[in-house]
Amino acid sequence: MWQSVPPFPAHLAPRINALLQHCTHEQPVWLARAPGRLDVMGGIADYSGSLVLQLPLDVAALVAVQPRTDAQVVVTSLADASLLGQATVTCTLDALRACQGDWEQLRAMLTATATPHWASYIIGVLPVVWQHAGCTPPSGVTIVVDSTVPLGKGVSSSAAIEVATMRAYAAALALPLAGRELAFWSQFVENMVVGAPCGIMDQMTSACGVANQLMALRCQPAELLGHVAIPADIAVWGIDSGVRHAVSGADYGSVRIGAFMGYRIIAEQAGLPVSYAHGRAIIDDQRWHGYLANVTPSEFAQEFADTLPAQLTGQAFLERYHATSDAITRVDPHRTYAVWQPTLHPIMEHQRVRLFAQLIAQPRINTETATLLGELMYQSHASYSACGLGSTATDAIVQAVRHYGPAHGLYGAKITGGGSGGTVAVLGRPEAADLVARIAAEYGSGLLFSGSSDGAAASPVWQIHG
Repeated sequence: MWQSVPPFPAHLAPRINALLQHCTHEQPVWLARAPGRLDVMGGIADYSGSLVLQLPLDVAALVAVQPRTDAQVVVTSLADASLLGQATVTCTLDALRACQGDWEQLRAMLTATATPHWASYIIGVLPVVWQHAGCTPPSGVTIVVDSTVPLGKGVSSSAAIEVATMRAYAAALALPLAGRELAFWSQFVENMVVGAPCGIMDQMTSACGVANQLMALRCQPAELLGHVAIPADIAVWGIDSGVRHAVSGADYGSVRIGAFMGYRIIAEQAGLPVSYAHGRAIIDDQRWHGYLANVTPSEFAQEFADTLPAQLTGQAFLERYHATSDAITRVDPHRTYAVWQPTLHPIMEHQRVRLFAQLIAQPRINTETATLLGELMYQSHASYSACGLGSTATDAIVQAVRHYGPAHGLYGAKITGGGSGGTVAVLGRPEAADLVARIAAEYGSGLLFSGSSDGAAASPVWQIHG
């Protein structure tokens, strides 16, 4: 009979019991929970230092971690095996130790051993914890994952799994982690082990979010400015478009690279000192402090808009500017990148999010304010499309919301996260819930995200004994 400290909630009992079926009664089990997130405003501008507003969802990953007496790492997912390709993955501690600190080698090792892609998000947690904690445990570990955050929907299924695994594994090692550390270490896994160039907002929301409140995060690199309660007369939903999204997709990566190319060119035009180290541009930026989002729209219009190229080949950029300041991506000399629009997007988005945050913080939202909030979402959506990150399916959902409009209690909608499919965020009155569900069924996959829950740092870690 399993005993839990603290007792876990009754509604989680079926999922937790399913996880425990893959554990033995010989060692204690540590279990943690981390939610997905809905990107209400900010999205891809996070890697440029923008303010973002994120809602932690009620769908979440549950991860059980149990020490083993051998040197094996055994990872099992309870997700549909047809989605994963392989439900259980095994490797050795020695194989992970051999790659300690060499993240490219670790990524290559995981790829070469035909490890399913999903397992890298979980296995990668172990050496990252060892590196930061300065320790390597002598025995192996069993990790069992169950997640209700759907894959490829743009609601951060990867961040939820990373954060939950990180929190449970750190607890098993008696390693205390604050929410911000939890987020940064989890982002490190995704950037350096998995190789996906995500910003920080996903992991910060999964780790530090508060139920029914928008997390206000200035991504410079991760300044948590507080949480904005959603007024009772306003509701936010997420509609799945049915088009699969991946942060590692080429469109997202090329737009990110285009934004960093734009920042490098602006820095040159502004006369900022630049040096180079480890393939990166080191910009001594006392004006914007290293973040493109700090360039104001008026500065951009007056000083840089007319000279910044619409697009540029990677080869021409490297010949003239040598490198960007991004530690995660590299410019491909054989590709042509859009520059002007990916540069403009975070500059304008930062201002849109700042205004959105002020407007939605009011205790009551009248029709005029709600309409302004919605317009900011529509502008954000249009800017995504201009960057090349739109899709026919998400456009159809946004147009349906616009068609019904304020007369039916709907005020705005936008594509979320990395774009190119995924989920659309919708803003409206709570009484419009049935209409939103109808739009989801007619124009999307029918999947609707409507609930919220606390992030991992505000949730307990359960220690369960046999």
